[in-house]
Amino acid sequence: MAAIEIIAGNEPPQNAMGTRPVNRLLLSMAIPMMFAMLVQSLYNIVDRIFVARLGETALAAVSLTFPLQMLLLHISVGTGVGVNALLSKSLGERNFALVRRSALNGLFLGVLTSLVFVSVAFWGVDFYFQNQKVSGAILAYGRDYLRLVCLFSFTLVGQVLLERLLMSTGKVVCQMISQIAGALINLALDPIMIFGLFGCPRLEVAGAAVATVIGEAAAMLLALYFNLRKNKEIDFSLKGFRPDWAVLGRIYSVGIPSILLGALGSVMVYGLNRILLGTAASASAVAVLGVYFGLQSFIFMPVFGLNNALIPIVAFNFGARQKRRIWRAIELSCLYAVGLMTLGLLIFQIFPAELLRLFNATPQMLAVGVPALRIISAHYIFAALCIEAISVFQALGHGLESLCAAAFRQLALLLPAAWLLSLLPDANAIWWSFPLAEIGSLIMVAALIQRVYARQIRPLPD
Repeated sequence: MAAIEIIAGNEPPQNAMGTRPVNRLLLSMAIPMMFAMLVQSLYNIVDRIFVARLGETALAAVSLTFPLQMLLLHISVGTGVGVNALLSKSLGERNFALVRRSALNGLFLGVLTSLVFVSVAFWGVDFYFQNQKVSGAILAYGRDYLRLVCLFSFTLVGQVLLERLLMSTGKVVCQMISQIAGALINLALDPIMIFGLFGCPRLEVAGAAVATVIGEAAAMLLALYFNLRKNKEIDFSLKGFRPDWAVLGRIYSVGIPSILLGALGSVMVYGLNRILLGTAASASAVAVLGVYFGLQSFIFMPVFGLNNALIPIVAFNFGARQKRRIWRAIELSCLYAVGLMTLGLLIFQIFPAELLRLFNATPQMLAVGVPALRIISAHYIFAALCIEAISVFQALGHGLESLCAAAFRQLALLLPAAWLLSLLPDANAIWWSFPLAEIGSLIMVAALIQRVYARQIRPLPD
């Protein structure tokens, strides 16, 4: 109790998330995140371009590592979402003892996550590839790449969690600088490490992993510096720290659904590919789907940046019992998300052929892809509202609702609809599964958000 009183007695000044005008606050937090996430999207594409110059075998090997890499990322981000929601709520309540416990227990979970993936580096990588019946050069390339990524997994985990701590207290510019710096260092080192430029040894696929790890390590150290020097709301002292099982449970009550939420996308893409492979234009249809998901990240990433900005604002003001600020933040985020998605809708409707030609599309791929991009993008405005509603669930500690909404859309609606539509003689019918699933998801999300509003937001004082 004495330690808590000392921490609570030295209260930092009021946080900007409870005092700054909501519109300016939301934009000041969201715009840097949008930019950083767009840079991250560009990095993912360019990174694979460099690896592809080594040959198709090298690109295939790196592609095979994608599911395990994404699992590491989803665990890190999901843990960060749980820490973000609990820490921001504690700040709003001015419970600085819980703020400290949230941060330190979140970092403790990061250490445990890293240890699990280090064990995978030593004992799981060979099994991972052998289970996929991979051999030869693909096995050698993939093993080298994945082993390095898993062995140094603490760089990604540390980067994500430390950046989430900055986000939780509104230090979004610092978070943006850290994220962009890591991506740019990675981009600069990719050709040097892969092809052996400027006197460096030619590491080929392993060089891509080395560049990735160095970029993540640089971002992690920069985020650590910003936290220690500028994040005065959090006490990072390790004195007397012990894992708090109650805090860990509260972090994962939001974090585990978020982890599963990220994993659902992989299942959905896998299922869609299986369905498309049974169609007449199977190769072109699968290629179009892959191109679409690459292109749509440039539309969805800004909306996800808006989503990430909304979570700490809603969580903080819920803790501070500021009903008007909560509702104003939700209204503005929905308005901006719909605006961004409308822009994306127009781009896909007007320039589908031009977008496909960026990927050297064949005539058959254009024949399949032009109607596909136009039909799929019809769901964008509905998706904007669903994404922002899910962020409200996460901010208020309803991770299960966000998981249910995503699972309902991707597994219960989209995949069955795609399979049924693939049985129709019209080859383009299958793409209507996207807007149909999104409309059904929006109806479910609207019912869930109404219930959450009635139970948690409406009772707050005006």
